Amino acid sequence: MTETAPLLSMDRISKSFGGVPALIEASLVVQPAEVMGLIGQNGAGKSTMIKILNGAYQKDSGAITFAGAPWNARSPQQAQRHGISTIFQEINLIHLRSVAENIYLGREIKKTGGFLDWHKMNQGAAALLKRFDVEIDVSAPLGNYSTAIQQMVAIARALSFDARLVIMDEPTSSLDEAEVEILLRTIRQLKADGVAVIYVSHKLDELYEICDRVTIMRDGRTVAVAAMKDMTKLQLVAAMLGRDLAEVRASGATAFTDEHGKIGNTLLEATHLAEGRRVRDVSLSVKTGEIVGLAGLLGSGRTEAARLIFAADHKTGGTVKMAGAKEHFHAPPDAIEAGIGLCTEDRKLQGIIPEMSVGDNLTMALMPALARSGIVNEQRQREVVLRFIKELGIKCSGPDQRIRELSGGNQQKVLLARWICMNPRLLILDEPTRGIDVGAKAEIQSLIRRLANQGLGVLMISSELEEIIEGADRVFVLRDGRSVAELPKDQISEANVMHAMAHGGETAPHA
Repeated sequence: MTETAPLLSMDRISKSFGGVPALIEASLVVQPAEVMGLIGQNGAGKSTMIKILNGAYQKDSGAITFAGAPWNARSPQQAQRHGISTIFQEINLIHLRSVAENIYLGREIKKTGGFLDWHKMNQGAAALLKRFDVEIDVSAPLGNYSTAIQQMVAIARALSFDARLVIMDEPTSSLDEAEVEILLRTIRQLKADGVAVIYVSHKLDELYEICDRVTIMRDGRTVAVAAMKDMTKLQLVAAMLGRDLAEVRASGATAFTDEHGKIGNTLLEATHLAEGRRVRDVSLSVKTGEIVGLAGLLGSGRTEAARLIFAADHKTGGTVKMAGAKEHFHAPPDAIEAGIGLCTEDRKLQGIIPEMSVGDNLTMALMPALARSGIVNEQRQREVVLRFIKELGIKCSGPDQRIRELSGGNQQKVLLARWICMNPRLLILDEPTRGIDVGAKAEIQSLIRRLANQGLGVLMISSELEEIIEGADRVFVLRDGRSVAELPKDQISEANVMHAMAHGGETAPHA
């Protein structure tokens, strides 16, 4: 019996940007009418792989075949014309145009004389959507309909190009549970019609419900390919994070070498936080002198929950209390006044201002206290900056050096100093050691412990399990926007954290 030839084969694909490798001999194979899951943590290479396939990027090396022929798309438009359509996480359609107009955008059906044939376009759009049991007024503006219906329209547009392969990038990230079921039903219909799907998602339950196989990427490489039925959720998470399963099951918590200070009373208590579809039900607490780890896979709601506490985003449900008093934060200045600081996940985009000096970056939040009648007391500012450069060991030529000239680790120290100089009660750290070298990472981890020992409450978000396990006194695990586990110090282990990520619940079964 001969084996069916793959619809798509991407073999040993490499790609670098500015000398930094994004893909290293990665591979992806999709069979006809197969739903292939494509997963990996942030920076694993998934997006680069997809953009090479659809022509947005050009590969440096490797070979691609599609439908039995060599493939090298020069643009997403060319890929679409030849049967590969990509539906991105953010729906890139026009809300004020009708559903039919969106489906036929750029290739409208015209009558003799050049006038649009509205009847044929409406008829064709309605027929395409009916394939998925979607019956709506296709002459109405797209914006009149739910996000799920808009996703269906995006899929219908893709199929109107006679797509043989549809790429879906985090398609359910903004859908509620009922809308997710509509989308999954649509994917099953695509499969039944002979269309293959590459399904990029961080939601494990959806992968098991809809995918035939899964390709796992890590650090630009393809590290595993397996049938979904042959891989447990724990194995899936272990492969994504680069952990040996047997070692994980036997591992336990590893304490910091620094001595721990006294943990006091509850400082922060966030209960049943909710915000749209990203945060559904998150509860956590932080005590004075305590480092609380917030763990979860990409998309679990960690950053979004932190932003709700800081009032950077507005919650639709739940409460935030500081030292037992219910807070009504309307914006970040309210949270700052209550003694909360937030070091954001993206240091370069949301943290530093590259062209400004170290001193100005460091004292940015403190500036109102340093000014009188709108005039900054430069002497006081310089005293504060020099003090924290010394205390935190920030390596720079002086307060006037531009912060963009510093290493990543020293930039991160400046951001920490920005909040420490405010004398906060609670510090929220989102990926505090991302993108910095091992030596600087150890310095920052030691600094965080020292701050906690001085009575500061710390909420630390990290994608690195080792950082959570070694640094946290308590760990909350999030999954799909919900709190699923709270682990005290004696239960913090790779096995328990990963079990909660994969299944929910607080302790893993014994091997």
